[in-house]
Amino acid sequence: MPHDPAVPAAPPDEDVHGLAVRCLMEWAEAPDRGVHRCDPGIPVLAHLVADDRAAPAAVAVWSRTAGRGPSHPALYDGGLAGTFVGLRLGARVLPGLGAAADRLGAHLAGRPLRYRTREVAFPDYDLISGPSGLLLALCATQPGLPVPRPLAAHLALLCDEEELGRLRAGQYTDHSFLAWMQGRVNTGMGHGVAGLVTALTAALRRTGPDPDLAGDLAGALRRATRWLVGQAYDDERGIRTWPGAGLAEPPSREANPRQAWCYGTPGVAWALWDAADALGDEAAADWAATAFTTLAERYDETFHLFGDTPGDRLGLCHGAAGVLAVADAFDRHARLLAASALKDRLVGHLTSRMAARPPAEWSADLLTGLPGVLAALLTAVHGAPRDWLPCLGLR
Repeated sequence: MPHDPAVPAAPPDEDVHGLAVRCLMEWAEAPDRGVHRCDPGIPVLAHLVADDRAAPAAVAVWSRTAGRGPSHPALYDGGLAGTFVGLRLGARVLPGLGAAADRLGAHLAGRPLRYRTREVAFPDYDLISGPSGLLLALCATQPGLPVPRPLAAHLALLCDEEELGRLRAGQYTDHSFLAWMQGRVNTGMGHGVAGLVTALTAALRRTGPDPDLAGDLAGALRRATRWLVGQAYDDERGIRTWPGAGLAEPPSREANPRQAWCYGTPGVAWALWDAADALGDEAAADWAATAFTTLAERYDETFHLFGDTPGDRLGLCHGAAGVLAVADAFDRHARLLAASALKDRLVGHLTSRMAARPPAEWSADLLTGLPGVLAALLTAVHGAPRDWLPCLGLR
């Protein structure tokens, strides 16, 4: 792909690791950037960089206000599950944070559930603002403890019907941005069934000697994945994809540019593949891998990457870094050749564009900020630890 002259190329003398160190140092000096101070983005990046000076300094600054955001238990939007992940990974850099992580983890695992099971809103089930993200955080960072049964059972209950009727949104009738969701079931990774599927899959892999819970989780996964498969269609570009929410009628075949971690083929196909892998369903895994292959072979940076900010075009949630992280997961776990080729393309795309952006132009959040882009690159290219990837429903 030709270089976009509107975006300066990366300085040749600064590699991804060097940019990550600079990002941490500059953030520690001016930590007011970023929407949520307790978002896990800074400690995730610090853990991956492990620089003797920059990482401890950034984590120390981050830890001073960690947990002072909203008290809801979400993984993002300033939630306590995000703080917990940040403390747990930050403790790899500053061991003194381990005790605080233990206390917060115990609090979150034992917290009473106050989620709706009908007429739901996103915080009742999703990965970004709801219990799917909390369950992922606990499964990923507390491997020695049992799966929080009430939390897993709640998510399984939401998938007890073939048409996933419990997941129909019922709180957005007059909402200025989300009225389109009223009465519908979201498909995506961030706010939809795909994210819930990744949480159920993580819990199923961890259930161990609890056959009753394992059976409930497996049944819920099969219903949820069948529903997602039923929503798929092939667009005019030959990409097998998904609408933002389930439709009562066949969707238009017009190509949708939003093919990202949060919506569309990357996130949904991965959720389906990982669930099939955990269930031992080779046919379903092959179907999901084929879906991702249709995107990987037809992915168009000039069409599928858009928006007004660096985070929109390059970040984990909407942009190239999220697609890179999914391609890397397919490459590593499914050995998918098309994923490997797309991964190489996106590494070049990202490194030629984002490195010249001063960190001040970005937030410090994981999903939309520079830490997330750098984390994706360090993991996919430089072999950095993968223990932060459950924050995206990946592994």
